[in-house]
Amino acid sequence: MQYFLETNITYLQGVGPKRAELLNQELGIQTFRDLLYHFPYRYIDRTRYYTIAELEPDIPLVQVKGYIKGYYTEGQGKGKRLVADFQDETGTIKLIWFKGTKWIMGTYVPDVEYIVFGKPGVFNGIVNIIHPEIEALEKVTTRISSALQAQYNTTEKLKNQFITSKTLSKFIGSILKQLRYRIPETLPSYLISGHNLMSLHDAIHKIHFPSGNAEIERARYRLKFEELFYIELNLLRFKTIRSRKYKGFIFSNVGEHFNSFYYNNLPFSLTEAQKRVMKEIRRDLGSGRQMNRLLQGDVGSGKTLVALMSMLIAIDNGYQACLMAPTEILANQHYNTICQMLEGIGINVRLLTGSSKKSIRKDIDESLRDNSLNILIGTHALIEENVIFNNLGLVIIDEQHRFGVAQRARLWEKSANPPHILVMTATPIPRTLAMTLYGDLDVSVIDELPPGRVPVKTMHFTDPERNKVFGFIRKQIDEGRQIFVVFPLIQESEKMDYKNLEDGWDTISRVFPAPKYCITIVHGKMTPAEKETSMRLFKEGHANILVSTTVIEVGVDIPNASVMVIESAERFGLSQLHQLRGRVGRGNDQSYCILMTSDKLSKEAIARLEVMVRTSDGFEIAETDLRLRGPGDIEGTLQSGIPFDLKIASLGKDGQIIEHVRNIADSILAKDPMLKNEENFVLLSELGRLFSSKQSWSNIS
Repeated sequence: MQYFLETNITYLQGVGPKRAELLNQELGIQTFRDLLYHFPYRYIDRTRYYTIAELEPDIPLVQVKGYIKGYYTEGQGKGKRLVADFQDETGTIKLIWFKGTKWIMGTYVPDVEYIVFGKPGVFNGIVNIIHPEIEALEKVTTRISSALQAQYNTTEKLKNQFITSKTLSKFIGSILKQLRYRIPETLPSYLISGHNLMSLHDAIHKIHFPSGNAEIERARYRLKFEELFYIELNLLRFKTIRSRKYKGFIFSNVGEHFNSFYYNNLPFSLTEAQKRVMKEIRRDLGSGRQMNRLLQGDVGSGKTLVALMSMLIAIDNGYQACLMAPTEILANQHYNTICQMLEGIGINVRLLTGSSKKSIRKDIDESLRDNSLNILIGTHALIEENVIFNNLGLVIIDEQHRFGVAQRARLWEKSANPPHILVMTATPIPRTLAMTLYGDLDVSVIDELPPGRVPVKTMHFTDPERNKVFGFIRKQIDEGRQIFVVFPLIQESEKMDYKNLEDGWDTISRVFPAPKYCITIVHGKMTPAEKETSMRLFKEGHANILVSTTVIEVGVDIPNASVMVIESAERFGLSQLHQLRGRVGRGNDQSYCILMTSDKLSKEAIARLEVMVRTSDGFEIAETDLRLRGPGDIEGTLQSGIPFDLKIASLGKDGQIIEHVRNIADSILAKDPMLKNEENFVLLSELGRLFSSKQSWSNIS
């Protein structure tokens, strides 16, 4: 049976080599199994037949029984079309085709009873259906079908080769008719009976050809359960294997450097959340197993301080540490912050980026090799081949979703033995997403802001209120404060009606003229040196306003900046709005985030803006973002962390199932960590089939 399911679709009747190649290119379908796992996205009720006399243009979709009475053409040039008069006992309608006309005339002959399905319209007072689905009534009775007809995703290229949703349904029905035996189970019997799951064979049948909604729901649940279960089982299994296989460096000392920093240089008392996280990290570092931990913390929660204290523990135990950031701005920010915090302690910290000079690189290489360099901070330049550590013990990766997995793997390879890994993110991740995307990591959360931080006030204004906003900015500058103004675009776009930086710069320069005001600018098309000059001008207080694109989303820490103005805020997702807002509120004074939009907004945009105004809790915002957008944009980015594409489950909508199957997987591995018990052979076999051909990156987060 497994052999049958792996048969190439070329050998399925009606497919052939050309169509098989197209199905592979467009939908990734290569085998019978792939086709069976191409699930419907919705169902249409095909239980009702309309008479032609009942047809009206406001009915969404109809099916009618009748006869083609003859063909003729109408129109000229691009408007030329094939028309057929279609008749039942109550009247006549027109069926219309703009392409494939020869095939239509050769396939559907007059005076044979057909079922026609499509959207009715009206032209010159006559009802018509454009490009209808047609099937001979006698054929319908011979194929697998159901009252609720499945609708499948397809593409224009496939449709041009007459591979429609209906064609895919026929192919799937053909495979199911050819099955000589039941589809083999992929879950142990104790899971199926213990959790009242539909069998795989029945679930596959019913998802494609259901007799009612109850069957669809049971089939969907079984298939979602299995898909998410194997993701969680695989992640947890690798976590178990890693903890057994990779023995981490033991950092047993909390010594001179850590204590000197803690008692003399600590800028403020640790929050209870920071203390809790440090205990978790210290426990990992001294356990003898390799640490692989995700550190989540909202903007301004003090993740960098925790990272620095972790690096000091590594240094006290004779090891080197490195911190990799996704941008030069963020790497520079970490470097300046850490150097300032470590002043007087005698620790050698260096910065390596793509724009570092050859002489600096040479000096860094030498000090890395002779172990005189304790902490190296940088961008992707850290993973270059000539960067060789003497004794790398701890790797910290900031905003890790911005790095490719292979890039992170190269950093891992900088050490003879696996170093401890601490991954940081300032983008709070909803719990169920974290379970799946980072299921093989231990998770620490800093859910508390340092004392003295005043929450940022967020306000929403529309374009007609712009002068009021300019007045507020002028008042803030008069009080000695500085302003960020962020635009979604650098230049005007024909495709998107959003504010752009170039026009914005002109307007702001007129409203806040020199020499009374100084305005500087930063965007992605500038060289690193130009960005650095502009940022320095703003950071040192010489510029009142920084006009920027989202290059300042992370890594900019200017306590005197009190206002963040986000132009065309409806253009941004909640996560990005929250990140941008985090650039202010870093001092002890009240700060403000002003969301500027047009006065014509979609319901979704209004909902996002209302959330931003109501709360500054990053975790609440992340949960709301997930709820508002569902699996869309969020999963587009985050699902890249999952070893295979989800076929039917949704990270956004199936949180309860994720938690449920993770607990089940955890309990199975607690009893049988290597899945050697006979009852779990099917689990081991299925894991091998699903994941053996895919590179496992779980050891490097």
